[in-house]
Amino acid sequence: MSALKLAIFDVDGTLVDSQADILASMQAAFDAADLPVPGRAEVLSIVGLSLPQAMARLAPSQDADGLAGMVETYKARYLALRRSAGTEASPLYPGMQEVLDHLTRHDDLLLGIATGKSRRGLEALLDSLNLRRYFVTTQVADDHPSKPHPAMLFAAMREAGADAGQSVMIGDTSYDMEMASAAQIPFLGVSWGYHPPETLTAAHSVVSDASALALAVEDILGLPHLREAT
Repeated sequence: MSALKLAIFDVDGTLVDSQADILASMQAAFDAADLPVPGRAEVLSIVGLSLPQAMARLAPSQDADGLAGMVETYKARYLALRRSAGTEASPLYPGMQEVLDHLTRHDDLLLGIATGKSRRGLEALLDSLNLRRYFVTTQVADDHPSKPHPAMLFAAMREAGADAGQSVMIGDTSYDMEMASAAQIPFLGVSWGYHPPETLTAAHSVVSDASALALAVEDILGLPHLREAT
């Protein structure tokens, strides 16, 4: 069994609050297709899925070409918003920088990402927030089936050299939860994301603030509780 431990983070709704850009980009996609724009709750319900699967759920009347056009419009609008707003486009949730700093103080703990974002989108986000240095493995929608398929988690564990028994998935949606279950690793839910916390029924626990998240990761992985740096 590997001695290394791995904490894998979802991005949208877990690390960063990107809902404003998601909603604006989805509106652009539906406006371009001359379709009524879904409500906020409906749009946020699909966050976590890969974009083509998410768009197909929101616009089931569209054919393949129509969906492809909507996906490209969404991507273009999202990229434009990120370029114009910078770090304000998808800010880190309160306390998440401190969580990452805290967890990386464990010598035997590695951090990873499993997200429905594209590679281009994820790297632009990580660079804008100076987060790339924290993660040894980043799994994106370009390379895997959409969540809740467990391929992202299997790849993350393989790249990090960690076993399922020494890994944990952290996320805010039922897709994250189902993906973790399929990979047979514990799931730690956060309450501040895009799916109601009560839907995360298979979570080891659901935390409501960043300080509790760091402690929960340590507990699940059998790590000591570190004193805060002084």
